Amino acid sequence: MNECILSIGSNINPEENIRKMLCFLAKDHWVGKHSSWLKTAPIGITDQDDFVNGAVHVKTQHGIEEFTKYLKKLEDKMGRDRTLPKFGPRVIDLDIVVWNGDIKDDDYYSRDFVRNSVDQLL
Repeated sequence: MNECILSIGSNINPEENIRKMLCFLAKDHWVGKHSSWLKTAPIGITDQDDFVNGAVHVKTQHGIEEFTKYLKKLEDKMGRDRTLPKFGPRVIDLDIVVWNGDIKDDDYYSRDFVRNSVDQLL
């Protein structure tokens, strides 16, 4: 069983979309504790709603490549529009930050809200 911590972000109906995402995720994987939820100002494109960000502990039978594909499909299922700019509005944004104890996402080092959320679960 592989363990990871995902960072989660949304600024389109964030409470509803994060709740839905956690339900979908829990149908296929073990979902443990989540961090507290933080409201953060958008990065890059500032003329949009604030984000709600956090992290969740997940265990999966998938390897990292397969789980990354699963997360992208989950984002797509929830209506993520990949044609929008990188820092544009998001229905849901999921990233593997920690995989089996190893930091996999540089945002952990450069974004306080990611590090603080992940550290709550480590």
